[in-house]
Amino acid sequence: MLPQSRNILLVLMGLVIGFSLTIGQHVFAERDDNNALPLEELRAFTEVFANIKNNYVEDITDKELLENAIRGMLSGLDPHSSYLDADAYKELRVGTSGEFGGLGIEVSMEDGFVKVVSPIDDTPADAAGIKAGDLIIRLDDTPIKGLTLREAVNLMRGKPGSDILLTIVRDGTNRPLKVTITRDIIQVKSIKYESLEPGFGYVRITQFQSHTGSDLKKAINELKKENDGALNGLILDLRNNPGGVLNAAFEVSDTFLEQGMIVYTEGRIDDSALEFKATPNDSLEGAPLIVLINSGSASASEIVAGALQDHKRAVIMGSKSFGKGSVQTILPMNNGAALKLTTARYFTPAGRSIQAEGIVPDIPLDRINLTAANEPEFAPVTEADLAGHLDSGQESRGNDAVNIQQEEKHRVDQDYQLYEALNLLKGLHILIK
Repeated sequence: MLPQSRNILLVLMGLVIGFSLTIGQHVFAERDDNNALPLEELRAFTEVFANIKNNYVEDITDKELLENAIRGMLSGLDPHSSYLDADAYKELRVGTSGEFGGLGIEVSMEDGFVKVVSPIDDTPADAAGIKAGDLIIRLDDTPIKGLTLREAVNLMRGKPGSDILLTIVRDGTNRPLKVTITRDIIQVKSIKYESLEPGFGYVRITQFQSHTGSDLKKAINELKKENDGALNGLILDLRNNPGGVLNAAFEVSDTFLEQGMIVYTEGRIDDSALEFKATPNDSLEGAPLIVLINSGSASASEIVAGALQDHKRAVIMGSKSFGKGSVQTILPMNNGAALKLTTARYFTPAGRSIQAEGIVPDIPLDRINLTAANEPEFAPVTEADLAGHLDSGQESRGNDAVNIQQEEKHRVDQDYQLYEALNLLKGLHILIK
């Protein structure tokens, strides 16, 4: 062994032994060989470290090598565990503020390519037609293969107003698609709402942020004011919602539930076992609720859908959700960096694991684009058109209701799943009247 290699081994062994003396009782408590260190593996690591240090074609610092080793340890666990350097950790802490630069897509890594979990509403990516499930294989002239997720994300970020060319592979297409997107400052509005028809509300949650729960309650109150103080039913749209803050998912679920479990977590250590239970007061006062999900609905979206489904508080419609049911804990480090480590799994109130399973809708709906049928050349003849017809015997109420419904058609007419959800919601309201 080279002298330098031997010195590195001694230093590393000293660090590891010191670390073991500090927390060894906790880390190795469950090992059959209590406190035993993997000496052979550490020798192999040291040998690799020394060979790279001495023989690599370019000089590389010890810090770079060790940080790369840490990243390798974490990336080998699952797609969501990672090492956050000081800059990445800072970005994470401000990530739920609702404003950031980029294209407007939530992404993960799959088979060496960047996979779109979901595009964010009203962003450049959304306007360009990027869809959940798209695989990004090239950014401008740079292939994605071989890049880390962070490196790919850094390439997608840039000066607002600048363009980037994405080459993507999409299910159902024979060849890669090329899409040019102009970067912009992304401002995420967590809650959007409107009345689809008199008495029937619509709320879309684009992302779960720290204020989403309170914003939802405000939206429901505003919808009630628009509809004479009460709602006959509500559609909660979680399609292409990639998730976000856990507490927000709890607050959204609690808005519609009066008691019982919302979600619980299980992991190896005691601190990872958590339970979230509903508190009294259903903001809809028992009115029918429909939740729309799709393959872009992940994490916090799945917690909400799973809780409302298990309690039979809502009908879940759409397509199977993403299946991201693991809990990541941020562990700050002394050097200003942090570990994002998967520490537990989410379970619905009925004990179903969300991880890699997703939420299966009660009523599956394919994604279909609606196009309005052409008006007939001649309007059909009805009783009211016949000469001398009898009137209804009731005073005319005018066409106000008809006009309102026509004004509100614009969203429903373009969205088949929303159209079907509204029809079901009206049917449920009739049944419980």
